[in-house]
Amino acid sequence: MFIRGSNPHLPILKTVTIYTDGAAKGNPGPGGFGTLLILNGKTCELSGGFSRTTNNRMELLAAITGLEALPAPCKVSLTSDSRYLVDAMTKGWLRGWKSRNWSRPNNQYLKNTDLWKRLDLAAQAHDISWLWVKGHAGHPENERCDTLADSAARSSNLPPDDGFLAEEAHLNSQGELL
Repeated sequence: MFIRGSNPHLPILKTVTIYTDGAAKGNPGPGGFGTLLILNGKTCELSGGFSRTTNNRMELLAAITGLEALPAPCKVSLTSDSRYLVDAMTKGWLRGWKSRNWSRPNNQYLKNTDLWKRLDLAAQAHDISWLWVKGHAGHPENERCDTLADSAARSSNLPPDDGFLAEEAHLNSQGELL
């Protein structure tokens, strides 16, 4: 965190607003993410998808994509309709998983570890406020992200989500289901 003072050499963080959403048509199934970045009144839309994935993975990837798109440290307000994402970042879940070598309490398996690690890395450079908004409740930016995610999930020739496929194979070998 940077504090502005009389020193002109201290960096001043740009303020960026990010809205995110993820979607899956079947869970697992084809999935997509949508991300809006807003800086100085200008909006950038990002989206993508995979042929077989989960809604939670797409929620995480939407946030990761937004944060990784920022070329320098920023003050970020990130809004999502995913409690899974927002609670992990605001209630200390991610910190706990990381302290337990990326596992849940009692050494239980943590799903989406590849993306949680990537999100942790992407978030480190920024001063982030994580905000939750109710999905499908008429919030314009959330609705736009939902449209982007849905459109991406319905695209043809989607690539595989290698992280999901590896996790699915691991869980199946353990006799567990996603």
